[in-house]
Amino acid sequence: MEPSSLPFPDLTAPARPLRLLIASSEAHPLIKTGGLADVAASLPAALRELGQDARLVLPAYPQALRRTRAAKLRCELKVPGTRGMVRLLEGRHPDHDLPIYLVDAPTHFGREGNPYTDLSGRDWGDNAERFLLFCRVIALMAQGLPALGWTPDLLHGNDWQTGLAPVLIRDHPHRPASIFTIHNLAYQGLFDRATFDRLGLPSALWNLSGLEFHQRMSFIKGGIIFSDRVNTVSPTYADEVRTARFGCGLDGLLRQIGNRFSGILNGIDYRAWNPAQDPLILQSYDRETFELKAENKLDIQRELGLPRNEDAFVLGYVGRLVEQKGVDLIIAILPRLLEDTRVQLVVQATGEHAIEEALREIAAAYPRQIGLELDYDEDRAHRIEAGADGFLMPSRFEPCGLNQIYSLRYGTPPIAHRTGGLHDTIVSANPHTLADGSATGFLFDEPSADALYAAVIEAHRLYREDPAAWRQLAITGMTQDFSWEASARRYIALYLEAITERMSIAQSAAPADRVPA
Repeated sequence: MEPSSLPFPDLTAPARPLRLLIASSEAHPLIKTGGLADVAASLPAALRELGQDARLVLPAYPQALRRTRAAKLRCELKVPGTRGMVRLLEGRHPDHDLPIYLVDAPTHFGREGNPYTDLSGRDWGDNAERFLLFCRVIALMAQGLPALGWTPDLLHGNDWQTGLAPVLIRDHPHRPASIFTIHNLAYQGLFDRATFDRLGLPSALWNLSGLEFHQRMSFIKGGIIFSDRVNTVSPTYADEVRTARFGCGLDGLLRQIGNRFSGILNGIDYRAWNPAQDPLILQSYDRETFELKAENKLDIQRELGLPRNEDAFVLGYVGRLVEQKGVDLIIAILPRLLEDTRVQLVVQATGEHAIEEALREIAAAYPRQIGLELDYDEDRAHRIEAGADGFLMPSRFEPCGLNQIYSLRYGTPPIAHRTGGLHDTIVSANPHTLADGSATGFLFDEPSADALYAAVIEAHRLYREDPAAWRQLAITGMTQDFSWEASARRYIALYLEAITERMSIAQSAAPADRVPA
C-alpha cells in the first residue's frame, strides 16, 4: 500500500489539516446533561482554530435538530439491524463554524428531554440498541462515506455511548486511527447477556478480551480495548482510575494498556465564560474592577428570592444531584453552617429524587438563607458563578470538573475535595500559598461532612477577617489559563501518536510487493 492511499496523512509530506471525526452523545448548546457536552463543542472548535479539520457527529435529538444551523440531508444509510433508512444530516454549530453531522433515526432519537432517561429518570429500555445504531453510523463515517467526500484520519470517541464504534471497525484494513476519551468511568454502558445476544454482535466478542465484563456487556470496555489510544480528562484522574478505589472494576485493564493511556486536562471556552464580557450577568467586571462583582451578588440574591445583602457570604452550587457530587455532604453541614445568618447558599441542580426532596425540605426551613432552583438553566449558571463569593464542589471523585474552572475565571474561589481534576486546577490556600500569592481556592482531603465544613469555615474566616487576602485569592484564580488552546494542542500530539502507529501497522500488513522501498 502506497503511503498516499492510507486513510490518514503521510506524515513525511508537507503538513495538511488532520481530518478528525469527533463523536459524542451530547454537545452544548444542542443538548446537554453534563460536562461532556461542553467538551464536545469546545474541543473541536479549538482544533479548527488551530487549523485542523475537526467535525462533530451526534444523534439527531429533537433539541439538536432545532438548534443546528442550516441542517441539510447528505445521505441515507441502510444500517444493519435497523428497519428503514437512517438519514445523515449536516449543518453548523450555532456558535462556531463547526460542521455537525446528525444521525437522524426518529425511532431511536426522536425523544424530547434527557437523551438517556425517560421522564421518571429511568434509563430508556432500548439504550443499547439506540447507541449501537449511533456507533454503526460512526463506523461507516470512519471508513468514508462517498456522499460526504470526506474520510477522517482519526476517529475520536467520547464515553460509553460511542464505545462500540472502534469495535465495529477493528478488522477493517483501511480503518483510521482511533482514540477514546473516558469522561467518567462510573458510567460504562453495561447491559446483560440477553441484550448482547439480541444486538447480533459477533459471539467472539463475548470474552474477557472483548466486551464481556463480569457476565455483562460493557460498551466502554470496547472503546478502551479496541482504540489505539485512550485518555481521560485530567492527569490525576488518570492515576486514580488505575487504582481499585476509583477504577470501577476496570483498573486492571487500564494498568495493562500502559502508555496507551494518559490524562489531558479539559479546558473551557473563555469567550463564553468571561466576566468582563458576559452578556448573561448584570455587571461585567475583571481583575482591575473586581469590586463590581458585588453587584452580581445582589442580583442573584434577588433572582433566587433571598434578602439582598452585600455583607452576606454567598456560596454557590451548580451540578447534578448524584452521590458522586457529594451534595449529601452539603446538606449535612447546612444546619451548623446556617447558624450564622450571614451565610447564604444558592443552588441550581437536578438529579435524584431523594436528594431533590432533601434540598426542598432544608430550603423550606431556611427560606432567607437558601435559594433553590431544581432545574438547569445555562444563563442562570453564569449568574451564580458571578454572584457567589465561593463555590462548593465536594465531589467524591471528579474526572475533571468544569465548574471549578468557571469559578476561578469569575473570581469565585472553589471549595473542593482534593481529587481528580479538582486537584489539578486548584491551589489550596494555606499560609505559604497565601503569602506567595499562588492560592486560588480551598481543598480538603477526605470526602466527609466534617472536612467540608472545616474548609467552608476556613474560607468564611478569610473572607471576613482579611479582605485583602481574599481579593488576592480571587484575582489569582482569575489569572489562571485553562483555555482550550493548550489542551487542544495536547490532543493533536495524541492524535499524531495514534496516526503514526496506525500507519506503521498498515504498512507492515501490506503485501510485500506494495510496500515502498
